Amino acid sequence: MKGTSMGYMSGFGNEFATEAVKGALPEGRNSPQKPALGLYAEQLSGTAFTAPRTANKRTWMYRIRPSVVHKPYERIDNGLIRSTPFAEVETTPNQLRWSAIAIPTKPTTFVQGIVTLAGNGDLTTHSGCAIHVYAANASMTDSFFYNADGEMLIVPQEGSLKILTELGIIDVETYEICVIPRGIKFRVEVSGGVRGYILENYGALLKLPDLGPIGANGLAYPRDFLTPEAWFENRTGEFKVVAKFQGNLWQGTYDHSPLNVVAWHGNYAPYKYDLRKYQCINTVTFDHPDPSIYTVLTAPTDTPGTANIDFVCFPPRWMVAEDTFRPPWFHRNFMNEFMGLIDGMYDAKEGGGFVPGGSSLHNCMSGHGPDADTYKKMSEVELKPTKIDGTMAFMFETRFVCRPTAFAMQCAELQNDYWECWQGLVPEFTQK
Repeated sequence: MKGTSMGYMSGFGNEFATEAVKGALPEGRNSPQKPALGLYAEQLSGTAFTAPRTANKRTWMYRIRPSVVHKPYERIDNGLIRSTPFAEVETTPNQLRWSAIAIPTKPTTFVQGIVTLAGNGDLTTHSGCAIHVYAANASMTDSFFYNADGEMLIVPQEGSLKILTELGIIDVETYEICVIPRGIKFRVEVSGGVRGYILENYGALLKLPDLGPIGANGLAYPRDFLTPEAWFENRTGEFKVVAKFQGNLWQGTYDHSPLNVVAWHGNYAPYKYDLRKYQCINTVTFDHPDPSIYTVLTAPTDTPGTANIDFVCFPPRWMVAEDTFRPPWFHRNFMNEFMGLIDGMYDAKEGGGFVPGGSSLHNCMSGHGPDADTYKKMSEVELKPTKIDGTMAFMFETRFVCRPTAFAMQCAELQNDYWECWQGLVPEFTQK
């Protein structure tokens, strides 16, 4: 089977059971002595075997050939992909901002078009993350990819992706996100130029945040997360599989497509989510809540309330606060913030420079906030109910300082004049 998606199943973290051919799923046993239809049983564990039931992630696959059938992997060039320890250049305390990278003119696939901007932690101890952007214009046909270092949260900014995985097909467009778990093989098909962002999470798996005093409803709803139904390829020939393992790229040769899973059941699978379905929580009286009210997914740590990664979105929403400066206030944080803009204009940067496809980085205790133009306008504007519309921004917030790569600090997209956007904030103090 090859081609269109077979459909989706909804619900975050559910146990799913799906088969592309009737009778492929075994009845009552995960690994029968002889699986149906001449298939092989293979389990993929996304957590430790003895992880608590509520956190345990694993999926049983019933496939035409098991994953062990391939020629040895060999090291290949990493291109512009980087991993820990992220020590190519010194990390500056200055605020950083980049324009969007250009979509390539020569044929470039999704994996070939990945560029690392920053990262932190230690992938060998399952902590920290890497932050990448991608730009591509060619489909992967007989080549595939999997990441043994972490799960990948993909945020398209321009153009749609068809992500064909071992467990099914996910079509993801602008305003949607997709998460590919650690170890899942996939390839990406595109139609024209595409661009976007990738968070590579080395730590605990992303999950929905607890709601606390918010109660039962709000933020992202589990039912809106979609997981693909079973789909498979039964192709033979020569296929290349690139693995990201311990920070480096390795390539193996297969005589069959690795996307040959005819049926599967479990709770470790890729999924997508439409950010337009996010239910915002905000003030209806005065003052400005923390950005944590916009958390879509979180990767927790052993320290309560401190995430390895929080993925936050800033969608269209109403602003109604009284006697309040409505955009984000000037602030310095313990946590570190990498922001991207999917569409429109971000409400704290009306002076320009932060454009769709672009990004900014404000590390630990680096002062940041609205530019001078936004501050002047919003400190004097008439306060009435206002709809922020036609925009979608997001933030990767992490506990560790994000250390930029050499590419990020030397590329033409780096806006060396970013600091100037605050220089119009002149003293207005008057002593009575």
